[in-house]
Amino acid sequence: MAMAKPVLSLLVHLHAALLFLPDPDGGAVYNVLRYGARPDGATDAAGPFLRAWADACRSPRPATVYVPPGRYLVRSATFTGPCHSRAAVTFAIAGTVVAPARYGARGLSGRWITFENMDGLVVSGGGTLDGRGRALWACRRRGQRDCPTPTSSLTIANSKNVVVAGVQSVDSELFHVVVLQCHGVTVRGVTVEAPADSPNTDGIHLHMSSHVSVYDARISTGDDCISVGPGNSHLWIERVACGPGHGISIGSLGKQQGMEVEAVQNVTVKTTWFTGTMNGLRIKTWGGSKRGFVTGVTFANATMSGVDNPIIIDQNYCPDSSGCPGDGRSSSIRISDVRYVGIRGSSATPVAVSFDCSRSNPCSGISLQDVALTYQNRAAAKSYCRNVQGTTLGLVLPPSCL
Repeated sequence: MAMAKPVLSLLVHLHAALLFLPDPDGGAVYNVLRYGARPDGATDAAGPFLRAWADACRSPRPATVYVPPGRYLVRSATFTGPCHSRAAVTFAIAGTVVAPARYGARGLSGRWITFENMDGLVVSGGGTLDGRGRALWACRRRGQRDCPTPTSSLTIANSKNVVVAGVQSVDSELFHVVVLQCHGVTVRGVTVEAPADSPNTDGIHLHMSSHVSVYDARISTGDDCISVGPGNSHLWIERVACGPGHGISIGSLGKQQGMEVEAVQNVTVKTTWFTGTMNGLRIKTWGGSKRGFVTGVTFANATMSGVDNPIIIDQNYCPDSSGCPGDGRSSSIRISDVRYVGIRGSSATPVAVSFDCSRSNPCSGISLQDVALTYQNRAAAKSYCRNVQGTTLGLVLPPSCL
C-alpha cells in the first residue's frame, strides 16, 4: 500500500506527458485533452479542438492534432489554413465527434466540421463523426416550415493535396463528406451510414473540384452514395459498395444559379457494387436553357443486385414533378462519350437500361460493352431509348435499343 501513491503519481505524470508527444519523424502530436477537451459527449470541445489546431498549424515541424478515444461534443468548428509546416498537418480522430442533439444548435452555415484553405492536410484515424441528424430529418418529414438549415458533416473546401482516410460518418443532417473547390484530394476507406429514408444525405459530394479520387468506400444512406456536381473534372472512383441509397450520380445539372456553364468531364467509375439501390450508374439533368455538358465518362465493372435503374440517363429530372425549370423544355446539357463496360447483375424493374435524353441536345457517343442485366434474376430485362445515338460491342443484355 505504501507504493500506491507514488505509483499513482507516476501514472498521472506519465499521462500528462502523453498529451504532447514527439512524432517519430520529428513532428509533434497535439492531444486535444491537453487543451481542455472532455470525452464525456456533453461538454462542448470546439474551443479545445480549435486551440490544438492553431498550435499544430503554426508549428514549423510536421504536426498532428490527436482526438483520443471517447465522445466529444462539438457544436461546429472551422479549421483554417494555410499552415506554417511544409509537411502535411494531420487531424487524427480515434474517438467519436458528436454534433449537438438539438438541431439548429450548430449554426446557419450549412457546415458542421470544415477544413478550409489547406495545402497538405490528412484527416484520418478510424474515428467517427456522428451528425445526429434524426431530429432534423423528422422535422423535414413533417413538412414544417421552421426547420433550420441542415448541415453537412465534413467539408473540405478551397484546398489542395488532401487525404481523408478511414473516417466513419453516421447520421449526417445533410451530405456526409463534401469536397468543394479543391484540387488533388484522395478519399480512402471511408464508411457512411444513414437510414434509407434519410433525406438528402449524400455520402460523398464533389463540387467544382479536379483530380479527386475515391477508393474503398462503403456507403449506406438515403440519397446518392456519391454525387458529382457541376464543375468537376478528372475524377477517379474505384471499389465502392453502395446500398441502400440512390446510386452513383453525375448531376443533377442544369438548375443551380451562378455558373454560366455547368460541366463534368473525364470521370472514371470502376469496380462498384450496388445492393437494393434506387439507381446504379446515373446521369441526371434538369430541363431548361442552362448550358453545360457531360463528356469523357467511363463506368466499368459494376455489379447490380436488385437495383431499380441499373443504367440510367435522365435529362428530364424533376423529382417532385413541380417547380420544374423550363416548364418541360428540353435540357440544354449535352451528354457525350459515355462508356458502360462490364455491367452485370439484376434489375428490380423490367427496364434495366434507360436513356431518356434531351430532344434539342440528343446524347451521343454512348457505348455499351459486355453488359448482362436480367429482371429479378429470372427474366429478360428491357432497354429504353429516346434521343440517343451510340454503339454496342460484345454481348449486351438486355438487347440494346441504341
